[in-house]
Amino acid sequence: MIDVGIIGGSGYTGAELIRLLSGHPEAEIKVVTSRRFEGKKVSEVHTHLKSITGLVYEGVETSKVAEVSDIVFTAVPHGTTSEYVPELIESGVSVVDLSADYRLKPEEYERVYSRKADKRDAVYGLCELHPEVFEAKLVANPGCYPTGAVLAVAPLVDNGTIESIVFDSKSGITGSGADPTATSHYPTLAENIIPYKMTTHRHKAEIVQELGRLGNARISFTPHVIPAMRGILTTAHVFVKENLTSVEIESIYQDFYEDKPFIRLGAIPTLHSVRGSNFCDIGFEVEEDSDRIVVVSTIDNLIKGASGQAIQNMNLLFGLDERTGLFNAGLSP
Repeated sequence: MIDVGIIGGSGYTGAELIRLLSGHPEAEIKVVTSRRFEGKKVSEVHTHLKSITGLVYEGVETSKVAEVSDIVFTAVPHGTTSEYVPELIESGVSVVDLSADYRLKPEEYERVYSRKADKRDAVYGLCELHPEVFEAKLVANPGCYPTGAVLAVAPLVDNGTIESIVFDSKSGITGSGADPTATSHYPTLAENIIPYKMTTHRHKAEIVQELGRLGNARISFTPHVIPAMRGILTTAHVFVKENLTSVEIESIYQDFYEDKPFIRLGAIPTLHSVRGSNFCDIGFEVEEDSDRIVVVSTIDNLIKGASGQAIQNMNLLFGLDERTGLFNAGLSP
């Protein structure tokens, strides 16, 4: 049995970690921390977990968390993970960090986030592209937008056929976190779609970094918030150097994602098909008499885009089948 610690278990991703791990056959949560809710039962804060867990939130004492854990998930705000990771790693436990603090190369992180980087090596935990996760001690769990965007086009970039890509991503409001904002206020978002940080979103750096490992392509990215609770639908307008047939594209995707259990290829996907699951669904259409291929991907931003992917990483770290505790259908409708 894998003993698990969670630092920062009060937000949406923390709650999803607790929910998913509570049903994991090879893992047991030993400690969950929250400064804000120390001493409260988890089920009092997240009432959907009543009868699922009897855990009580504890204060953040890194050495104590390390002492009882084989692996620790850090689900705290950007810029604060480095308060915990060095001591955890030195204590010999594995760490999966759900913040952005280790996703980028240090110099790029400092440029994008305007914070000093902890120059510790981490593996970028997009399992479908980074099989070396299994031997890591520190895994940087990818951002939600980059997960959907990178997986949507990675086979074509790897094939060397792309000239440029325009990503248009639409996310449910849970991507903004549990604390309400002006954008997430119901009268603002209901029956509305809000584009934001249209050319400056920080997740673009992750997309550029990961696709740059596979090939060269000009990349543009614009995110939107939609009046849905969870899920990300990414439309990738892919402009190619030479035209490809649908049969050729299908073969490229099937070969690239062979034996990748959480990638489902086929018809143009919907959010309903992936909500509540760790799947990424991908479909495409070729525009006739054009150099454009339209690829659509969907993920649940809180699962494949966060907590589910973190557990997928844990499974690989401990030599388990990556589907363990995660291979469940989405909540459709």
